[in-house]
Amino acid sequence: MTNKAGSKPAYELLGLRASEYDDICSRLGREPSYVELAIFSLMWSEHCGYKHSRPLLKGLPVGGDCILQGPGENAGIIDIGDDFAIAMKIESHNHPSAIEPFQGAATGIGGIVRDIFAVGARPIACLDPLHFGSLAKARQRFLLEGVVAGVAAYGNCMGIPTIGGEIHFEDSYEDNCLVNVMCVGLVRHGGILKASASGEGNLIFLIGSATGRDGIGGASVLASAEFDETAEEKRPTVQVGDPFTEKKLLEACLEMRDRGLLVGLQDLGAGGLSSSASEMASKGGAGIDLDISRVPLREKGMEPFEIMISESQERMLACVEPHNEDSVNEVCARWDLDATVVGQATASGRLRIFNAGELIGDMPVAALVDEAPTYVVEPLRPSHEVDEPLGEDRYPQPADLNQTLLTLLASPNICSRRWVWQQYDHMVQTNNALWPGGEAAVLRIKGQKRGVAFTTDGNGRRCYLDPRRGARAVVAEAARNLACVGARPLAITNCLNFGNPEKGGIYHQFKEAVAGMREACQALGTPVTGGNVSFYNESFGKAIYPNPVIGMMGLVEDVSRIQTHAFKDEGDAVLLLGGARPAVDGSEYQLRIHGEVAGRIPDVDLELEKKVQSLVREAIIKGLAKSAHDVSDGGLACCLAESAIAGGIGAAIELDSSRRPDILLFGEAPGLIVITTAAASLEPLLELADGLPLKQIGRTGGGRLSINAGGAALVDVPLAQIKRAWEASLEAIVAGNDAPAGS
Repeated sequence: MTNKAGSKPAYELLGLRASEYDDICSRLGREPSYVELAIFSLMWSEHCGYKHSRPLLKGLPVGGDCILQGPGENAGIIDIGDDFAIAMKIESHNHPSAIEPFQGAATGIGGIVRDIFAVGARPIACLDPLHFGSLAKARQRFLLEGVVAGVAAYGNCMGIPTIGGEIHFEDSYEDNCLVNVMCVGLVRHGGILKASASGEGNLIFLIGSATGRDGIGGASVLASAEFDETAEEKRPTVQVGDPFTEKKLLEACLEMRDRGLLVGLQDLGAGGLSSSASEMASKGGAGIDLDISRVPLREKGMEPFEIMISESQERMLACVEPHNEDSVNEVCARWDLDATVVGQATASGRLRIFNAGELIGDMPVAALVDEAPTYVVEPLRPSHEVDEPLGEDRYPQPADLNQTLLTLLASPNICSRRWVWQQYDHMVQTNNALWPGGEAAVLRIKGQKRGVAFTTDGNGRRCYLDPRRGARAVVAEAARNLACVGARPLAITNCLNFGNPEKGGIYHQFKEAVAGMREACQALGTPVTGGNVSFYNESFGKAIYPNPVIGMMGLVEDVSRIQTHAFKDEGDAVLLLGGARPAVDGSEYQLRIHGEVAGRIPDVDLELEKKVQSLVREAIIKGLAKSAHDVSDGGLACCLAESAIAGGIGAAIELDSSRRPDILLFGEAPGLIVITTAAASLEPLLELADGLPLKQIGRTGGGRLSINAGGAALVDVPLAQIKRAWEASLEAIVAGNDAPAGS
C-alpha cells in the first residue's frame, strides 16, 4: 500500500516497519484498508504499544497490601484507610511541548487530569517535573515561560492546585525538553471506575468536545520518532486544549459515577477514538462497533481515518446500559456537553468501524491492544560509563569557598523556584498543609487527621553516568523527601524518559535504569502503580540524559505532626544522619564549577537508607526533630544554606577535617539528612538512633552561616548574602540577565 503521491509506502509514513505491515496483513488475512492501517499504526506505535519497554517493565514490583489498582488502568489506586484511596499517574508531553510549549504543556495537564477522573477520582493536585536546556539561550527561556504558562493556565482554570514538581537545566535537553505531568485524585472505594466496555448491546457514548484535526498523528508521527530538521512541520500534531470544557466534563463524569450510570469510562488521549475504543473492549473482554458518521465534528471534510485517530482534547468514551441513556443525556445537557451514542458493545472481540452503515474497518481487538510486536535490542554499554570514581585531586580546589557556595546557590538547578510556583494557584481547594518549595507537598484530607504527601524526583545527569545506580538513587531520594516531612512512602508512578531504544546504548540505559528502579522499590516497599515510557527524546542523533522521573506518594498519619526543612529556633542542635561518603562525580559542583560531567556516582545503601528514613520519620512523629532536609544538589553546604534561608536563622557548623574541603562542602552522595533538634531532645534523639550514623555537627543561631573543619574556617557568609544569591537568581536568568552571585 502506497500513499496518494505514490512515493513511500503508506505504512512507512505512518511509522510502521515493513515486517509489521506484513504481520498486520497476516492477522487480517488481507491487506488493511487505510483506516485500519492508521489504527494499527497508532496501537503499534512505541507510545501506545510499548514495543521496546514491555518485556522489561514486567519485572517491576506492582503488588502490595495498599494497592487497589496497579498498572493497566488509567491510573493506579492506593488505599489510605477509612474507605479513602488515592489515584495517581504521571505521563509525558515532551515532544508536543518542544514544538508548541504552551499548548503542549496545557494539554499534558488536561490528559493526565482525565486519567484521574476516568477512574472515578476527583483530582486534588498536580505536580510538574520539567527539564530544559541552558537558560543562557533565548530559545530555552521561551520554552520555560511557555510551558510554565501552559501548566498554570490549564490547572488554574480547572481549580486544581499545582503543589510541587522540579526543574532541571542541562545542555542535553536543549532540543528535547521534558515536560512530565503528574495528577493525584481522591476517591472512595465504592466510586472506583474501570475503563471497561462489557455487556452485549450496551451503548458507547462519546462525551465532550467535537472532533477536529488537531493532534492527528501525535502518538505515532510525533511521540514515537526522533526530531530532525522537519520538527517544526509537526506543529499541527499538537493538540489544543480547553480547560473550561474539561472542568464541565470532570463534573459531569463524577455525577454520572455517583448516580451509577457508567459501566466503564475511558479518556480519549493518545490515539484518540482508536485507542480508547479498542482498550475498553480489551479490558471488558468484548468487541465494539462504532459508526463514525455519528461523531460530532468541528471541521468539514474529515476523512474516516482522521476521525478515528484525531487526538482532539476534552473527550471521554463511556459504556452505558441502554436504560440509562436518557439519564446520561440529561446530565450532559445540564453541563452543556455534547453526548452522542456512537456505537455499542458486542461479543465479537473485534473493533468494527462503520461509516453511515458501511463497514470500513474490522480488526481483532487482541491484535490491536495485546499483541503489538515487541523488540529486544542488544545492550551496548556507552564508553562514558566507568567502573571507578574520580580521584579527589582531579580538580583544583577553588580559592574562595564562600564564592563557590554563592555560585552554586545561584545555579538554576539549586536556586529558588518561587518564580515558577507563584504562577500556579497552589492553594485552591484549601487542602495544603505545606507550601511548595520544601521537601514534599502535603495535603490534608478534610475531616481527618491523616494526610497525603507527594514528591517528584529525577536526575538525568547521574543516570547518564550510571543508569542503575542513578535510578536507585532517584527512588531513594523521593522516599527520603517524604520521610523528611514525616510521611511513610507507599507507592510510585514513573515517567521514563530516554532516547531512541533501537540503539544499543539507549537500550542499555533503559534496561539498567529499570533494574535499578526495581531494586530500590523492592527494598523500600514502594510498588509501581503505573506510569509512562517516553522514548525517542533525541534530535539529530543526540539523546537526552536517561531520566527516569519518579512520582511518589506517602501517608501522613497526623498532619499536625509534619515537619519542614527550615531551621526553627536559635540554639537548636544541628545533626548529620547517614553514612554516605560524598564525591564530586556527577555533582552540581562538578558541572557548575569545573564544567564536566564524568566519573561514577556513589551508590545508595538501600538497607541503611530504609533505616535512616524510618528514624527521621519516627523522630518527627515523636516531636524530636524540628527540621529535616536531605543533602542533595550542591552537597552539605547548600543543604545547610537552604535550611538557614527558610528559617531566617544562621548556624555555626564544625565538620571532620579528613576530607578535602570542597568535597566535604559540595560533594554529593545519596543517604545524608540534616536534622535539627532542641537541646533538651538531643539525647533522646541520639538514643532513638540506636547505632545509626548520627552525630551533632553544630548549632543554629546568628545571622551568618559559618562552616569550619579542624578549626579552620571554610565558609563564613552573612545570611542576607546567601539569601540574595539563592532567591532572585531564576527571575534574573529568565529575564536574560546574569544570576546574582550574592554580590
